[in-house]
Amino acid sequence: MDELDRRIVNSLQGGFPLCERPFADMARELGTTEDELLSRLKALLASNVLTRFGPLFDAERLGGTFSLCALSVPGEDFERVAAIVNAHPQVAHNYARAHRLNMWFVLAALSPAEIERTIATIEAQTGYPVLNLPREKEYFVGLRLTA
Repeated sequence: MDELDRRIVNSLQGGFPLCERPFADMARELGTTEDELLSRLKALLASNVLTRFGPLFDAERLGGTFSLCALSVPGEDFERVAAIVNAHPQVAHNYARAHRLNMWFVLAALSPAEIERTIATIEAQTGYPVLNLPREKEYFVGLRLTA
């Protein structure tokens, strides 16, 4: 990542303009062009520097709930299981980790019962037990990239 890529990532964490041409406005703030910003975002996504670009809704503020979940998946079965997990609309994020529990994902749903149903479905579809870790306390951690 070069200096502009770092500024783009840092800027995205602070919010995104809600206007008619958000990419043009953000590009202007970053001292670049809309085309350059879009090109760099595509490259950051393609290289997995960014794994997701889109809105993040607070399920609880919208009347729902969410939970962090984990699976232990053999390496040779990881891609199959990831595809199954990611196919569920309740899955907000899914991350690979170098740990016995090597697949972590967040479920967002209308109710705790829907979380439990989704977990049961994932277990049935994958053949692996899901560790359900509902949030007890929320922490906000920011990431700022420097040179």
